[in-house]
Amino acid sequence: MEIMMMLRDVIEDDLSIFFEQQLDTTANFMAAFTAKDPSDKVAFKAHWEKILNNETIIKKTVIYSGNVAGHVSSFEQFGEREVSYWIGREYWGKGVATEALSQFLDCITIRPLYARAAKDNIASIRVLEKCGFEIKGEDKGYSNSRAEEVEEFILKLSQ
Repeated sequence: MEIMMMLRDVIEDDLSIFFEQQLDTTANFMAAFTAKDPSDKVAFKAHWEKILNNETIIKKTVIYSGNVAGHVSSFEQFGEREVSYWIGREYWGKGVATEALSQFLDCITIRPLYARAAKDNIASIRVLEKCGFEIKGEDKGYSNSRAEEVEEFILKLSQ
């Protein structure tokens, strides 16, 4: 199955779609480690302004069938280079996350790369494993969306 998908640089017009996507309570629960208040547009804009102005963060918009489906990025966290992605729920189950991450990994040559996923976010763990990540450790942290501490897997891509 060929997926009609591409990555491009994030532009200002994408942000309103990203904001709408982050309002999805199911997606927030799955992601676990999200904004304190996803409906706070001022905080959202400030957060994305920092991202857009930080040249060390690699950020791409995911375009699926001509529509903004989400975003994928790579950044420094805990002294390691990590990847993260957010795909709007209407695009779940179509292979978009896997294809987006796969294309993104072809663009960045930095290895090792790390990713984190809540232990119960089976879909995200599968996406990461399909793209070559392996579970290498565990951690836990406070989840704003769940209002409790959540266990997570730390995954690593070596090659």
